[in-house]
Parts: sequence; C-alpha cells; structure tokens
Amino acid sequence: MCGICGAISFSGQLNCDAATMIGALQHRGNEEFGAWQNEKVFMGHARLSIIDIATGQQPMSSDNSWITFNGEIFNYIELRSELESLGRSFKTSSDTEVIIQSYLQWGRQCVEKFNGQFAFVIYDIDKNKLFFARDRFGIRPLYYARFNGHLIFASEIKSICGFPGFKPELDPSAMAEVMHYWANLAPRTQFSNVEQLPPAHTAVVDIGTGKMESERYWSPDFCDAAEDNSFVSNEDRNDFAEKARELLSDATTIRLRADVPVGAYLSGGLDSSATSALVLDSGVTSLRTFSVGFENQEFDESKWQQQMADHLGTEHTSVSVGDADIADRFEDIVWHTESVLTRTAPTPLYQLSKLVRDNDYKVVLTGEGADEVFAGYNIFREAKVRAFWARDINSTSRPALLTRLYPYLKKSPPAFLNKFYGNGLDDLEDPFFSHRPRWANSQSLTGLFVEPVTETLEQRLIEQLPDRFSSWGTVSKAQYLEMALFLPGYLLSSQGDRMLMGNTVEGRFPFLDHRLCDWLATVPASVKMDSLIEKQLLRKSVADLLPSDIVNREKQPYRAPDSSSFREIEFPEDDIFYSNKTGMLLKKWQAGKLTSTRDNMAFVAVLSGKILARQFGHELTDRLAETKLAATQITWRS
Repeated sequence: MCGICGAISFSGQLNCDAATMIGALQHRGNEEFGAWQNEKVFMGHARLSIIDIATGQQPMSSDNSWITFNGEIFNYIELRSELESLGRSFKTSSDTEVIIQSYLQWGRQCVEKFNGQFAFVIYDIDKNKLFFARDRFGIRPLYYARFNGHLIFASEIKSICGFPGFKPELDPSAMAEVMHYWANLAPRTQFSNVEQLPPAHTAVVDIGTGKMESERYWSPDFCDAAEDNSFVSNEDRNDFAEKARELLSDATTIRLRADVPVGAYLSGGLDSSATSALVLDSGVTSLRTFSVGFENQEFDESKWQQQMADHLGTEHTSVSVGDADIADRFEDIVWHTESVLTRTAPTPLYQLSKLVRDNDYKVVLTGEGADEVFAGYNIFREAKVRAFWARDINSTSRPALLTRLYPYLKKSPPAFLNKFYGNGLDDLEDPFFSHRPRWANSQSLTGLFVEPVTETLEQRLIEQLPDRFSSWGTVSKAQYLEMALFLPGYLLSSQGDRMLMGNTVEGRFPFLDHRLCDWLATVPASVKMDSLIEKQLLRKSVADLLPSDIVNREKQPYRAPDSSSFREIEFPEDDIFYSNKTGMLLKKWQAGKLTSTRDNMAFVAVLSGKILARQFGHELTDRLAETKLAATQITWRS
C-alpha cells in the first residue's frame, strides 16, 4: 500500500515540486520515496512495502511504459502465470509488474482481470497517453486537478496542493451535500477545483490534446424484482449458504498474500468475527487481532470482542477510547479525511490503526462491505417494511412492523411514524424510495451554509444509475445506492482508507471481493434478509465457526460519542457558514442541549468544516512545509 502522485504538462516544460508532493503522502508509505520525470510527465511514489519487498520499488518501468500504483492485486500469482504463458517475462515478483504487463497485453480491459483494491496511473510513452484506473468499489482513492496547462493527480488532495502555484478552493455546495447525503458522488469532491476518478472507472488522457476520456468497467447487476421476492426452499437456502462460504473463504485466503504478517480487526460483531474465523479456517495457525473499545459503555463492545478472541484463541490487543481522545485528535482526522464530517466515528478507528502499527503490523483484514453485499443495514429492512406498507398506505398494522426494527418506536405516536417513515410512501417507483426518509431528515442541515446547493446529488445519481435499475426489487435498489454513495464516499474513505493510512496501515476487505458481490447480486433478497433478519445468509454460512450468541446477535451499528466529546471550542466566522445559525448551535451545545442525532451531525459538520477551511486555507503552506522531504530522501528512477 502506498501513496502516488504526478503531473502532466500539456504545453511547455514541466516544473514539479517532488519533495512536497511526495512528502505530503509519507503517512501512506514511509519506507521509500521514488520518482521519475521527463519533460512532460512526473510520477511520484511513497512506498509501504508488503509484496516483493526487495524488488518492488516504484515508479516501475517495462517496455517503454511507467507505472505508479497504490494497492494490491490479490490474484497476481495466477495472472502472472497466465501472462507468462502468453510470452510475457518478468523482472520482479511484484503485483505492480503484473499490472503493467497486463496493460501491455490486454490494454484498457486489463482491469477486468484484477481482483484487488487499486488506484494506478500508467504512462504509455509510445502512445503518448496516460491510463488511470480505480478499483470496483473505490477502496483506493485517486484525485486529479487541471491547473495552468497541467493535469495533477494524487492519492490525496493535499499532495495535489503541493504542486507549485496550486490553491485548493473549498466548495460549500459540496460540503452541504455531505451533510444531506453523508457523501459526495464522484467525480465531485469537497473542493471545486479537484475531482476524483469514480470507482470502477478507467480514464485515458491524451497528452497531445489534453483530452480525458473515462468509462465505467463494472457495476453489480441484481436479479429482477419478481425473483428478488421469490420463495426459496430450505434445500436451496443451504446451497446458497454453501456457495457463500466457498466464495468468502477464497476471498479471505487470497487477501492473506503478503510478505509481512497479516492481522485482523475484531469488533465483536458478525462481520469481523466471521473474517477472523475464516482466516484461521484457511489453515493459518495463529492470528493477531485488534479492537477498539469505549470508556462510554453506550458504545462499548469489549465483552463481545474478548469473547470472540477467546473463542478463536487469537493474540488480542485492544485500545479504549474516551471523550478526550476524540477531541484531541479531531484536527488530525479532518486533515486526513480532507472532508467535512457529520460524525466523530473515524477518530476511534484512527486510534485503532495506530494500535496496529505500534505493534509492528501494517496489514489487517476487516469486515467492511458485509452490510452492503449481504443486506445488513436497517435501511434495507426499513425499505422492505415501507414497500409492504405502500401497497396499503392506509394500513395501521403494516407500519407497526417498524417497531420490530426499533422497539423504542412503540412509545412514539402513529403520527411520527407517518411523518418520518411515511415520507415518499406514495411513490413506490421513486428510484430513491428506500432513502427518502433519511435524506429528508438531514436536508435541513444544508441551511447552515452560505452557498445553497445549486445542483443536487439526485440529478447526478439518476444519470449514473444502471440501465436495469428500475427492474430490481426494493432491497436491491437500496443495496446499490449504498454501494454507489455511502460505501465509497464515506465508509471506505473517511472511516477506511484515510484512518488506516493515516498510521501507515493497509486494510483488506474480503467482503468486497467482486466475485462474491457479483454472485450475491443474483441471490434473492428473501434469502439474504429472511423476513426482517439482516444478513441471514451470512449467518447461516459461518454458523459452524462462531459462538451461537455472536451468530444471532442483533447488529449494533458502530458509533462514537459526538458533541459530548468536546469541552472547549469556538466557531470563528468564515465565508462558509451562516454565523447566526452556527452561533445558535454553539449556544445550544454550551447549554448541553444537543440531544438529537441531527443536532449532533450539525455540530460535528460545522466544527469539521471550519477546521477544514483553516487547514486548507492559511495553514496549508506551513503544513506542507512540515512534511516536505529532503532531496536526499528521494530515489530518482531512470
């Protein structure tokens, strides 16, 4: 795992600041800093060596092409054999060389061969073009910006800011979009002059013309609505569980490929417990596991974590996080995420990755993605109940099913159920039917911003929906929306890549093996979520590996204390937020009256937004100077 950066000059001599651009990424890889440049193209690399430690240095060249690569190709061994049978030869044992040889053999379609998590750029000197690619789920980031006759690219926006003369411009409209939908939809970012390559996309840049053409190479395709809700016999359910286990086992096994030790996160929930158990079931004789707990018992899952560690016999290490830890490290979190945040939840995960690194591990397997592919979120269950309710909109018994999801709703008046969960109930064909209540609830938060949202995410998301989207069932549509928006825009970014790489740790995600996802998309939702039991297929497939109370445990969403974590703050005036509204929010916090989820989201968003504006405003020059490399630290390739 690494950090990559580079630039292209479309006219005139290229003038880069390699020491600043690569230095801004050294938290992603601090074991070697490499660079290559000619009169038109610069490539930089900050390495975290995991595969082929001896000869896998980057940027790497082959047959008049250069590559800078961030990520892992887990099936690189099989691909290497296939390429060798086609006459390709190799100088290293790295997955990096497999990528460049695959590109030379299959061209743009090479990405369809890869099982991995990746963001890379290849400079094809003979064709005078650059080839950009990002993995199917958006696990690894890739940003770019056009500036003064150049195209600049990097794993993180701060590295782009290291290009001479470039100044980032915060986009209040994009920040407001995160508060509304919890994420931006690529290519949009929090900065008006920076974009990101969307997940599952490649792009080709013609250096002669400056033209950039991108295309999507993958998307999950769910079964039709009628099949999605079909009856499935117990025998077939057993077959589905057996197939799920087979795919998940292989996905886990190939993610253990490394030349360094591999550990695992253990949260105490079903997903990470299944991952750790599958590691040991693969034949690994010992496993190091890591977890985070909370001093506040409302959020703590330590007893479940220890139970699983004892059951599996792992060497287990944990860290306990309190309010002060969250407050003290929040500035660092904003700097790493490069985004306004609506929750503090990334902060404890930053502490967790630090624990991993402090124990001399730099690779961990985690359970991210299980909820998306196995239908584990409450929003999927809500969508199923609401679709049932919509077929008899005047029913009083159908909305009562929501109390099975949220027992506290039994104390709520029927009018509340109708107002919140009944939002959009009259339009079952609405592509965003499943998400309408959530989005309506958070929409008001955008009113904190001076600049209104002029282009809605909904318009752009509709344009990107697959052709067969309208034929899918309600739960499948909701799964796709989570995969397209929340998963890459927040979960794999702010809580994933940025918190792991902030401490130079690589995360690997067996549940996001595309083979598993492709197959699960063909499995009826009635199997993945039997009745209103989330992830029922996953539970059945790993039941023999886990204690029954872990298998049957009700999902506890990962959360962390929000506004209550902070003791002394101020909201300085700026050009992003309405000062009168943020002032009222601050007074409410000072009085201890921020009790609703929406108020807490607003508080964290305003605080993080103001920090972000300062960090990428008047503090940026000094921050980049702090991480700038010495000239002697960079190894120039030739």
